[in-house]
Amino acid sequence: MTLTIINADKAHMRTAINLAQRGLGQTWPNPSVGCVIVLDDIVVGRGWTQQGGRPHAETVALGQSGDAARGATVYVTLEPCSHDGLTEPCAKALIDAGVARVVVGLEDPDPRVNGRGIKMLRDAGINVNVGVCASEAERVTSGFLKRNTDDRPLITLKLATTLDGRIATKSGDSKWITGDAARRSGHMLRANHDAILVGSLTALKDDPSLTCRLPGMFNRSPLRIVVDGRMRLPLTHNLVVGAPEIPTWLFTFSETCQNSGRRRAYQEAGVKVFDINPDENGYPDLKVLVGVLAEKGITRLLIEGGGIIASAFLKLGLIDEVFWYRSAKIIGNEGLPAIAGMGIERLQDAINMKTHYVERVGDDFVEQYSLTG
Repeated sequence: MTLTIINADKAHMRTAINLAQRGLGQTWPNPSVGCVIVLDDIVVGRGWTQQGGRPHAETVALGQSGDAARGATVYVTLEPCSHDGLTEPCAKALIDAGVARVVVGLEDPDPRVNGRGIKMLRDAGINVNVGVCASEAERVTSGFLKRNTDDRPLITLKLATTLDGRIATKSGDSKWITGDAARRSGHMLRANHDAILVGSLTALKDDPSLTCRLPGMFNRSPLRIVVDGRMRLPLTHNLVVGAPEIPTWLFTFSETCQNSGRRRAYQEAGVKVFDINPDENGYPDLKVLVGVLAEKGITRLLIEGGGIIASAFLKLGLIDEVFWYRSAKIIGNEGLPAIAGMGIERLQDAINMKTHYVERVGDDFVEQYSLTG
């Protein structure tokens, strides 16, 4: 394979990856996939997985390309599906369209696929190249991969703090720690996740809506989740009142659910209630919770607070990445910390993170980290 073809493959695959990013937060339980179809160095079709997971990226791209797909090269971020579902397998659709070559970013770990789509294409005489821009394709598909391999969603912790890591003054004043640009960036982060989670203390104190309030993007608001072991969330709360429009799930202790009247009131308001047992410390068992989310199809979970819930997820090793918005303000140690006590006494036991980037947003900064164990 010549250097020219290799470079062209990488360029078109990166376009497919950028397309896949457009569907993040909208396609669960399916992955968000990007697809580009090229004939004689001209892009004749492109697409990404649509809202709710259908139609698939390949179907959208083939619909654009029409007859021009015959003899073309297809770039797709994830192995085309090979199993019958609501639509015919994408691998079969590519074969029927007469494509000559398929370039795949990643194999699909879903047991229903897991190499079968690639085999189907090769058995039909199509040239298949796997692993182009694999690390980049893996990143955009990471939530789907995590759900399939670890039985939990990809979990992102989002923090917005002062320079000294505080989220509010000692009186609780927190509006606003960061500026408009940082808050807009945070809302885009919400739009790119399937679900957003807060603890009961944050929900009670702030009465948040947890929606995406960017212009024209309210319909990309994630599913809202509250961890409320004692069912303290008022029926007048924004998350309860808005449940018919933006789904809200509440996780509470199993014994609390014996209060059938309270549970029924939530359900009549549109809130879905899940029973969860306490862990050995008497807190909701978060490992069980994320397993339930994966079972329900959630692939990308955003945690927005507060400090106790952030600490609990970190202690359990359940955080995969951190987006830390930091303003040029200092409050002091009387302020409320972004992360509650971790019980760490030795530096060697500190949680290590890898820095991906630091970027200025307005007068603030956003830092992205991944957890390294």
